[in-house]
Amino acid sequence: MTERVVLAYSGGLDTSVAIPYLAEKMNAEVIAVAVDLGQGGEDMDVIQKRAIDCGAAESVVVDAKEEFAADFCLPALRANALYMDRYPLVSALSRPLIVKHLVSAAQRYNGTIVSHGCTGKGNDQVRFEAGLAALAPDLRVVAPARDFAWTRDKAIEYAESKNLPIETSKKNPFSIDQNLWGRAVETGFLEDIWNGPTEDVYAYTADPAQPRAADEVVITFEAGVPVKLDGRALTPYQIVAEMNARAGAQGVGRIDMVEDRLVGIKSREVYEAPGALALIAAHMELENVTVERDLARFKRGVDQRWSELVYDGLWFSPLKDALESLIDDAQKYVSGDIRMTLHAGKATVTGRRSEESLYDFSLATYDTGDTFDQSLAKGFVQLFSLPAKIAAARDAKRA
Repeated sequence: MTERVVLAYSGGLDTSVAIPYLAEKMNAEVIAVAVDLGQGGEDMDVIQKRAIDCGAAESVVVDAKEEFAADFCLPALRANALYMDRYPLVSALSRPLIVKHLVSAAQRYNGTIVSHGCTGKGNDQVRFEAGLAALAPDLRVVAPARDFAWTRDKAIEYAESKNLPIETSKKNPFSIDQNLWGRAVETGFLEDIWNGPTEDVYAYTADPAQPRAADEVVITFEAGVPVKLDGRALTPYQIVAEMNARAGAQGVGRIDMVEDRLVGIKSREVYEAPGALALIAAHMELENVTVERDLARFKRGVDQRWSELVYDGLWFSPLKDALESLIDDAQKYVSGDIRMTLHAGKATVTGRRSEESLYDFSLATYDTGDTFDQSLAKGFVQLFSLPAKIAAARDAKRA
């Protein structure tokens, strides 16, 4: 009986080459699964046809844009998810959703093997396979680039020998992954961490140094979820897409960092995430207005751990689920409006309003109408500093 391999298909060189290679190597039929995550670029119909032209037995395209926005981007936003305080989990967020649809295709087409194009150096191999282990542990996994030492040169040579309908040029030195939440660029001259990125590295963002008029936007949140832009009710996908366009046009969202990979190496990564970073900045500021101090302090640690778990490929882990219970509870009152100016590479909050606000003008003001009883402060300061005072006295005896 011929086995069926379900391949995570991007339409690029590596996964296009994988179709005939896996068919030959494993004597299997290949089911190509491409998932539209709002990445733009080539038409998905073209990608679907290319898979067939490369020898796939079936070619499946899944429109998951709204699903990705609502079920993956929004939880990341509510968790203010920034790995190493900078990276908004562009690729890491997409992998568990792709895995979900790979498993669905395997069930539909009686697949027994799942394949992906990841190398042994990257994080994505873990994300794919940890997700598969959680959702479909009986499926076998084959990764040609990792398991068969498949290099880019070999892939180009193989594609040319098979006359595959895919661009095999060596001119583009970059490895690029993109979706609605952002864009990741690595390899090529960027591997020398002294080299600065050139403008041709970027596609989601305009040069922030170029003069242009500022853009002001009002973002409305309900329970931590953005629901309107400038008073217009939009779907999660529409909100992220519009913020990508508006913030990107102002050069917002460029990140150049050396990142700690899960596999133990450091990697230089260039990211563009205009909508993600602008929305996270707005959400964090609304939390500052509506979330009580101790809960806010604790949530920052929860957010960081949530980000690490997702980066490490543990989207389906019990700990992540447990952390999300706290995050959900902390979002009960995160409703209101944030006014933000997008300009010169920055997303700057300039206004906040909320019916759930904990900001009390009469307590905060220094002018007439101040209701804060300053006479209570002296005793509070004395009691608050008492432990440090006692410890200092003990230390002085030993000096």
